[in-house]
Amino acid sequence: MCPPDSFTDGHILDFPTLLRQDDLLVFNDTKVIPARLFGKRGNAGIEATLFKAVGINQWEALVKNARRLHENDIVCFYPPDDSEADPLQAKVLGRGETGTVILEFLTSPDLLFVLLEKYGVMPLPPYIHRKKTDYEDDKSNYQTVYAKHDGAVAAPTAGLHFTKDLLAKIASMGIESVHITLHVGGGTFLPVKVQDTKDHVMHAEFGHISDHTARVITQAKQKGRRIVSIGTTALRLLESAADETGVVHPFHQETSIFITPGYKFKAVDALFTNFHLPCSTLFMLVCAFSGISCMKKAYEHAIQQKYRFFSYGDACFLEKQ
Repeated sequence: MCPPDSFTDGHILDFPTLLRQDDLLVFNDTKVIPARLFGKRGNAGIEATLFKAVGINQWEALVKNARRLHENDIVCFYPPDDSEADPLQAKVLGRGETGTVILEFLTSPDLLFVLLEKYGVMPLPPYIHRKKTDYEDDKSNYQTVYAKHDGAVAAPTAGLHFTKDLLAKIASMGIESVHITLHVGGGTFLPVKVQDTKDHVMHAEFGHISDHTARVITQAKQKGRRIVSIGTTALRLLESAADETGVVHPFHQETSIFITPGYKFKAVDALFTNFHLPCSTLFMLVCAFSGISCMKKAYEHAIQQKYRFFSYGDACFLEKQ
């Protein structure tokens, strides 16, 4: 049951009041890289958004005007505000299975992320429109304050609501937090276009949970403490690392877990997350977590109250049904 009068509207500053003293909060500390690049192959304009690392200096990319690119072509990328700078060059290695382009950057692997800070802009979702010179504020706005490990091409957006002051307040209450890492790929937000969800293929994303963090989470779970996931990306990694008994194991590999209604959650008890698009894998996940009927009513309430959806939108706090 999920009666409409059970919904409470609040502000992010009210979030600590929803927590219990013995809760364990789990944050995804991945860091978004400036993965959107503008350049040329000869005189042809090319725009590429890095999608997933597939090797040393090799990335699968979504490319506008991809038909202009052929194997062994060299693409020259330039900073958005300086077309006269020395280019960051990439070689076309071929095509991915879904029409993407495989690029190999012709630079030292140690320098690639440093160069992307100069040559790239933040890979905002396509419904956010910017001129290529107007992305500077997004380098901080589209990044959590606790981001640490380079590798994501989309932000774990639930974390964008947290400020350093809010995190300090939560810590001052004696509530424990840990960090895990899932490098979010663009495939997380792709719509489901098949009639049967069993036919939908999730893109794999790399995740990491240390031995120490896995022990902390498992011990909290065994003591009956509530595991609170900050965002669906942290939840997906926790569920990927947990066994049927709820033990969370160390994790250092890719996951392509796809959670739909009927899934039995093994690790996570509560979820803080943004409002998601219809027909998305993320809306299916929250329906699995709190129930389809409950989520439909919750989203109807959000629409009536003019909540904002999408990556820079509002969020909700859900408990497992």
